[in-house]
Amino acid sequence: MASAGLAERTVLAIETSCDDTCAAVVSGARIRSNVISSQAKAHERYGGVVPEVASRHHVQLINPVVRAALEQAGAGWDDLDAVAVTRGPGLIGALLVGVSSAKALASARRLPMIGVDHLHGHVAANFLEPDPLEPPFLCLIASGGHTLLAGVREPGSFEVLGQTLDDAAGEALDKGARLLGLGYPGGPAIQRLAERGDPEAFDFPVAMSRDGSLDFSFSGLKTALLYATRELSDAELDARKADLAASYQAAVVGQLVAKLERALKVGDWPAVALGGGVAANALLRERVGALCAERALPLKLVPLELCTDNAAMIAAAAQAAEPTPYPGYLDWDAWV
Repeated sequence: MASAGLAERTVLAIETSCDDTCAAVVSGARIRSNVISSQAKAHERYGGVVPEVASRHHVQLINPVVRAALEQAGAGWDDLDAVAVTRGPGLIGALLVGVSSAKALASARRLPMIGVDHLHGHVAANFLEPDPLEPPFLCLIASGGHTLLAGVREPGSFEVLGQTLDDAAGEALDKGARLLGLGYPGGPAIQRLAERGDPEAFDFPVAMSRDGSLDFSFSGLKTALLYATRELSDAELDARKADLAASYQAAVVGQLVAKLERALKVGDWPAVALGGGVAANALLRERVGALCAERALPLKLVPLELCTDNAAMIAAAAQAAEPTPYPGYLDWDAWV
């Protein structure tokens, strides 16, 4: 048996929930290949992901990416036990490309198919090598589309303890970067600029930090940055851009850490994990690391390539799920 109760299946997984076309081959907890074709350049001119553009690129890229995943894994179709695919949440047109491709591939080879919740994929990334993490643990998932605290007590599911009431943390970083003229994707751009700035230069609100719930809110912070930029002249804005980035990033991270700390106080969690694209943020990793060290709790930080959207995490989630046998998954209404 693989770690964390995962099955020892060899799974071909496909992920197309947003703007990255991804395929991977995973055996148990071992990643044999993990191919990610980013569309960041295609969306950069728009300052964010355009759903129709993303869908068209997925159509063009899905077959070469799947082929590359199989080749890098040294795997043939006869080596596969199942095909897994993200079935939601995400951009509907993008998801349809992935689901349609997975159905076609599984049908042609009479392979079972496994539909995976994208958020479960971010949780399940922690089950993969190196150093797979065993449940139970508390997982903070922060990405461009989602921000939530997940209680993980078994490999096949998780409980949502708190979630964003409006914008996701990654979305707030992307929009903040756009306000500062930093381009897309915004999270890495803000982090690079923030390294030269003073995180205490601007007093941005850490929303809901005193609220008793475990929910998040980032819309007010985004508005506060907009007002701050409007109060500065062009010259002042250019001179203080690094301070704005550092203060804004600190407020985003501050809320994430405050809610994580509250969840640890109200629940008995023996370990902590991070997931989602914002989990690659250096300040977040540092702050959560300090929190866990203070409480003597193990912290699982997945490799950076498993923080952003990828198919290896979808395969990991599929290891803990029951496949839908052929031809049951051909019932289109049950999948979309």
